Amino acid sequence: MAEPLPYIVATDGACQGNPGPAGWAWVAEDGHWAAGSVPQGTNNIGELLGLLRAITDHPEVENLVVQADSMYAINTYRTWMDGHRRRGWKTSTGQPTKNRDLLEELIVARDSRRAAGLPDVVLEHVRGHSGHRLNSWADERAVRAATHAAKGLTSAWSSHFGQERLDVTVAPSGGEDRPTRKR
Repeated sequence: MAEPLPYIVATDGACQGNPGPAGWAWVAEDGHWAAGSVPQGTNNIGELLGLLRAITDHPEVENLVVQADSMYAINTYRTWMDGHRRRGWKTSTGQPTKNRDLLEELIVARDSRRAAGLPDVVLEHVRGHSGHRLNSWADERAVRAATHAAKGLTSAWSSHFGQERLDVTVAPSGGEDRPTRKR
């Protein structure tokens, strides 16, 4: 039996000021998406929420690949959250772990996938603001959500609940689809 094809979802977070009004988003290769606003947050909170919602919004996707431009979110999920938990929610320097509530939710999401017999989510780093089409769409949605958060509103939107799918075959309006420059 052939292994199912990967389902690719890009995530991003945005913040107006840091801390400040924040947004998160995920955008999938088939145009499905979700985004949300947090009136007071940080860019890292937006990044973690995008990752968390990408995982929890796809509970039955067997071969889930999440692309993120945030090494903070990737490293948190791959390594740091379990280390923080083992140390009693302290960093390696003994400081209280930031965003503990989100890390606990990420652990629950990961463990739920494992309990359901699903493989772990595959995380891939993509370079942000470099013309990666799905990342550009996730950024566009997260920035919109942060703008909404600046009005003091906590909200969430999704193509699974009434919003139209995106045409991810083209770059978001106002954004360019540029090739990544090699240095």
